[in-house]
Amino acid sequence: MEKEKLEFLQSKALDVRKLTVEMIGRLGVGHIGGALSIIDLLSVLYYDIANVTPKDPQNPDRDRIVLSKGHAGPALYSVLADKGYFPIEEIKTLNLPRTNLPSHCDMNKTVGIDMTAGSLGQGLSCAIGMALAGKIDKKDYKVYCILGDGESQEGQVWEALMYAGNMRLDNLVIFVDNNGMQIDGMTSDINGIEPLEEKSKAFNFHTQRINGHDIEAIEDAIHCANNTKDKCSLIILDTIKGYGVDWVSSKGYGCHSMSVSEEQWREFCGKEKD
Repeated sequence: MEKEKLEFLQSKALDVRKLTVEMIGRLGVGHIGGALSIIDLLSVLYYDIANVTPKDPQNPDRDRIVLSKGHAGPALYSVLADKGYFPIEEIKTLNLPRTNLPSHCDMNKTVGIDMTAGSLGQGLSCAIGMALAGKIDKKDYKVYCILGDGESQEGQVWEALMYAGNMRLDNLVIFVDNNGMQIDGMTSDINGIEPLEEKSKAFNFHTQRINGHDIEAIEDAIHCANNTKDKCSLIILDTIKGYGVDWVSSKGYGCHSMSVSEEQWREFCGKEKD
């Protein structure tokens, strides 16, 4: 990756982190840990690879991005706002009455959201449906689906993986945000999903495992996945919950959903009082 592009993407990731912290900070509480852990991935997708544009958010030929771990919606909202899908001022309305930015993503409320996220585990099935539709309609779009590691304990995820692997959907790329933590503790203590690489390969997936905060590694892995034929791709992102904000990541699984004070978010974002 050229130095200029790397610096641009790193800068965008920082901008999005600040917006995400501000959004949750203004509300006072939210799912900040798992939002921060996927921001590097979202930055590469939206600012570099995915064929999407706020000028035509419903273009039938666009790539689809499904955030199955929908409680990380503030990270996705921040990217969409920064790209111009809706005014940045709207981030102040997160999860408030009559907002277009609910706690979990809603395709009927927010411009740029491709799939509503409710109960965890359902997003992958929806993404597979989109990928199948693309094959049937002979479209070239890609479908990118982001799962959480705790979410991957759901039985529906494994049924969907089995089906996607059998159908050889090479227009589908699945990411697992493997930050090792969920709401009640360490993923490995609750219901571990490892060895994830071996399981993925057994389902006939082209499988990669990378540092989920390495911009260059993320881009390389996605290009490799997009160039793989006759197989679905699964990319395991080894990440840190709350990455990029020390007072969040230091809370461990306690940052899954946590309170954020005005002083904390304003200091991190470098913003004076309104």
